[in-house]
Amino acid sequence: MALAPGTWPRPLLRAIRMSNKYLLNPVMSAFAGRKNSYAAAIRHTGRKSGKQYSTPVGADRVQDGFIIPLAYGTRVDWLQNVLATGQATVSAGGETQDVTSPEVIDAATALPMLSPKRRRTFERIGIAHYLRVKLA
Repeated sequence: MALAPGTWPRPLLRAIRMSNKYLLNPVMSAFAGRKNSYAAAIRHTGRKSGKQYSTPVGADRVQDGFIIPLAYGTRVDWLQNVLATGQATVSAGGETQDVTSPEVIDAATALPMLSPKRRRTFERIGIAHYLRVKLA
């Protein structure tokens, strides 16, 4: 059965997200944000607990901030935390930046801001939403 881009079956998406959360993310967190690392790290404050968290993400630097693809949709905890507080810290390529003004944008808005290679990759995967944050 062939799936259209961006139409992952919910049980499969949930299983991938859970395995990443408990298996891959702890390993990636050790390297995320460092120079020459694929993954960036977004540091955010829990909206209910007030606890500090760090989540590995893909983050592309754009003129006034970062674009972060929302591969698992808009209901993930880290995104809800960033939207609730209106701020976070992004570490990417060995540099750390405070960011603000989080905004969920669609692919039509985000993709033109990215490099052609990244744009093609995200189009193929079918990512529909992105987080745009601005440098504080």
